[in-house]
Amino acid sequence: MTDNKWTFPELEYVRPDVDAVKEKIAALTEKVRRAESFDVILAVLKEKEELAGGLYSTFTIAMVRHTIDTSDEFYEKENAFLNQAAPTLAPYEIAFSDALLESPYKKDIEEKYGKQYFTDIELRKKAFCEENIPLQQEEALLCDEYQKIIASCEINYDGKKLNLYGIQKYFESTDPVIRAEAWKKYSEFYEKNERRFEEIWDALIKNRNAQGRNLGYENYLPLGYMNQGRTDYGPEEVESFRKQVEEYLVPVCSKLYEAQAKRLGSSIMMAYDEKMVFPDGNAEPAGDDDFMMGKAREMYHEMSPETGEFIDFMMDHQLLDLKNKPKKASTGYMTALPDLKAPFVFSCFNHTIFDMQVLSHELGHAFAGYEAMRHQPIMEYYEESTDIAEIHSMSMEQFAYPYAEKFFGDQAEKYRFQHLQEALTFVPFGTAVDEFQHICYSKPGLTPKERTYEWHKLEQKYMPWRHYENDPFMERGGYWYHKIHIFLYPMYYINYCLTTMGAMEFKKKAAEDHENAWKDYLNLCQVGGSRSYLETLAFANVSNPFKEGTVEKACSYAAEILLKQCAEIG
Repeated sequence: MTDNKWTFPELEYVRPDVDAVKEKIAALTEKVRRAESFDVILAVLKEKEELAGGLYSTFTIAMVRHTIDTSDEFYEKENAFLNQAAPTLAPYEIAFSDALLESPYKKDIEEKYGKQYFTDIELRKKAFCEENIPLQQEEALLCDEYQKIIASCEINYDGKKLNLYGIQKYFESTDPVIRAEAWKKYSEFYEKNERRFEEIWDALIKNRNAQGRNLGYENYLPLGYMNQGRTDYGPEEVESFRKQVEEYLVPVCSKLYEAQAKRLGSSIMMAYDEKMVFPDGNAEPAGDDDFMMGKAREMYHEMSPETGEFIDFMMDHQLLDLKNKPKKASTGYMTALPDLKAPFVFSCFNHTIFDMQVLSHELGHAFAGYEAMRHQPIMEYYEESTDIAEIHSMSMEQFAYPYAEKFFGDQAEKYRFQHLQEALTFVPFGTAVDEFQHICYSKPGLTPKERTYEWHKLEQKYMPWRHYENDPFMERGGYWYHKIHIFLYPMYYINYCLTTMGAMEFKKKAAEDHENAWKDYLNLCQVGGSRSYLETLAFANVSNPFKEGTVEKACSYAAEILLKQCAEIG
């Protein structure tokens, strides 16, 4: 379906003939090797892109429909089939890449598409070996099992059957008893599944470390960085960033939570109270799911011509699935249908400020994808590296602040305060997630309980304000089990922390000069993956987060706003 009237639910899914795809890639590889002109190379690259775009979109359709309803047996089987098939394509992709690297027209390709084209190819080649294919297939099965356990959650509370998104609504009840009860229910779900989660995590560590060793590394960490597309920084730079967070941001967040506990009439910050920012109740959306969607359309039309065009495209083609429902995967993401130049956004509304974050964060990802697909000449540049991607989303959250009244009415100021506080207080947690993964992969001999205790120690380091009550499971470190990225997206999570720095910079720039801030943001979105991480930051006038003092420089403006408001609130 290629006309402009298509919608995502109407798109046809046909299981791809993987063997035929392999044959086509092999044939295109031979064409590259026999090419006698650059025009032939360009024609082959176009044909390869059409093949890859259609295949990517097929994978997307199956994955999305599987996460919309994890009980749908057809798409569960199709998603499993594709997860097993994908790694078997890698040798053919590497052979095609090798032919390009060896081509006498390599310089012509680089001249036309830039040096990042071959930088990415060489990175993928470096991260590949055939011995890892069965390991990647096993890894996909383990990840899918974890996700199915999470999606199967049914918590009986308040006369309802709630999933993990649904129960979190009660973390923001004005009644502290309800908050504590809901937290306990949430905790009990993870404790009940702890043994299997331990087994899955242990198997994933062994699996991923084996993949790293097959490439000649001591463990998974170098491969994890390569899989995230990181070409101009490594663990040492990330460690220096974590140190900045510990030294500057942890004390700031401690002050914010100290003020919050005081507002709630307590001398300590209970874990189940962290979401309860205001004693008389947090901001809530002023309407239901459809109301929020309608206001999102208004906001993006008022924000800029580009975002207005984008939101119409998303809604007209039904590329948003945001309402919560049973058996829906408890996650949120943006993906794409590259052959249609179409982003897709998935999440689960729960009638808290989270809904507004979905409409700005995930749609920030989608807007960047929409722009890159219309400004970059090749599909390889439609997606930016993962560490850049989160700047798009988190900065869009900040650009949405002036429109908060649309969604929250007279509670808009509450929303802005809570959201900005959570933007900062998230970073120590996200930094702990990253350090936890470094510990687990570099110390594979730790027992499951020892790993969980490492999380307990990281909470003391990065979240010293956090207290648990009558919850020994959480007290010994059980909170980490809920973070889906640890299981499914290894080494990704630090991206949220690094890019918070960019988002806070955009916040300050927008307050000082909105026109130029938006211009830089558009440049950031439109450049796609055509530059490296540090090159993209420089292109969009965003600071390098690894440089000493950058965390304080980026976050001090927001910190000053919040601490001043804390003093005024009392």
